[in-house]
Amino acid sequence: MKYVEPIRDKQQINEMKQYLKNRNIRDCLLFVLGINSGLRISDLLSLKVTDIKNRDRIIIQEKKTGKIKDFPLSETCKKTINEYLLSTNRDSGWLFKSKKSQQPITRVQAYRIMNIAARAIGITEAIGTHTLRKTFGYWAYKGGADVTRIQKLLNHSAPSVTLAYIGITKDELDTIYINLNL
Repeated sequence: MKYVEPIRDKQQINEMKQYLKNRNIRDCLLFVLGINSGLRISDLLSLKVTDIKNRDRIIIQEKKTGKIKDFPLSETCKKTINEYLLSTNRDSGWLFKSKKSQQPITRVQAYRIMNIAARAIGITEAIGTHTLRKTFGYWAYKGGADVTRIQKLLNHSAPSVTLAYIGITKDELDTIYINLNL
């Protein structure tokens, strides 16, 4: 498995959203929910319309850990969900339904969608479905969230694991010391 990176540029995040929205609102929703929830791709793809329709929260049991994940939806998520539901007029079934079957898209298809969009907007770093989760963690950290809280949200064993996971390097941490100058 190739190591993937978070998207560290907000302009690129916005370009990804726009690119995906112009091609397929379902794929845009996958991206938006992924970067705003930190859910693993297996949990995203297992969502059903009833899990999100007319809701302010998502409550699921994580496939990997078996733990219950309960979190509020951001305004960005709610807006994209509403656009998606209006465009599809769906009340039930898989949220990320395949065009070819009654099943959700596969992990491989989700990977292709993210990769094609990333390349189309000029991202050259390694991108995959895990990029969504890493982007969530990275921007939560950059937004000032305590690393131990991000660790808890991502179910990591230690803050050092979380920092490595979201791509925060020792040099970036050293910059804090250098720039403090009290």
